[in-house]
Amino acid sequence: MGSSTHQAFSGAAWELARRQHGVVARRQLLALGMSEQGVQHRLDRGRLHRVERGIYAVGRPALTRRGRWMAAVLGCGSAAVLSHRAAGALLGVYKGPADAIEISVPFASPRRRPGVKVYRRPKLLESDRTMEDEIPVTTPIRTLIDLGRVLGAKPLERAVNEADRLQLVDPETLLAALDAYPGEWGIGPLRELLGRQVFRLTDSELERRFLRLVEEAGLGMPETGRWVNGFRVDFFWPQLGLVVETDGLRYHRTPAQQGRDRLRDQAHTAAGTAHLRFTHAQVRFEPAHVLATLTSTARRVGAPPQSAARRRQEWRMGT
Repeated sequence: MGSSTHQAFSGAAWELARRQHGVVARRQLLALGMSEQGVQHRLDRGRLHRVERGIYAVGRPALTRRGRWMAAVLGCGSAAVLSHRAAGALLGVYKGPADAIEISVPFASPRRRPGVKVYRRPKLLESDRTMEDEIPVTTPIRTLIDLGRVLGAKPLERAVNEADRLQLVDPETLLAALDAYPGEWGIGPLRELLGRQVFRLTDSELERRFLRLVEEAGLGMPETGRWVNGFRVDFFWPQLGLVVETDGLRYHRTPAQQGRDRLRDQAHTAAGTAHLRFTHAQVRFEPAHVLATLTSTARRVGAPPQSAARRRQEWRMGT
């Protein structure tokens, strides 16, 4: 091999190693034109360092976390992808502990690898695969389904929230996507969680449930659909200077929606208007919390205490 060819090859190999977090596979080096003797020569000279059979660290033996992930994926074959907790960590949605690097392959792994847990996934679709920082990994939707299989309720909720915050997938889209994975492990916990996250009452049902809590809190009948401080609000008590807004989704708000919500809240604060914000899911599934908040707010803004008989009379008269 001439010097110019050697330099070109070295540049290609180093560029590949750079993109793969300091790791290359023997099959990749051979595909670049390196001979078996050339691979062995570089091993003998300390330019390559064996991570596992057929997988090498380039230049120095120490690997970053992403380098270890890359090595595990390369070691499981060209069809392997990072999955489960390791995929969640790479995508930024899972920040908990991981005892082993988890890899999914479409076939049985021929050998065990220390520190690597391999899942045989013959039904893993091409659409379930993506690349993140040059590492083959399951897509955000597939990753969250897999996390539903291995995480408890609270860590799974945090992962879904992070995926939404990072704009990888929002709860509504995720819930709709689950229909394409019938019978998959992890679907049940996700459906239960997302059923609350994207839950939305009809306007009439929301108003009926919320006003029942308002009555119990002793706030009196609010006005609905009023313009206050330049914004149309859901519920307003002019005598108390109190606004209550109800959001349909607990976690997912687009940046534009979030910006409008901040402007609304800032306008109410600047005008000295007390304001609360509840979700439809809180009204439906956490009425005790909503009632306690309304009751505390009623005391703070000076709503006069009312007897139960008086409250019922007011509500019947619609005053």
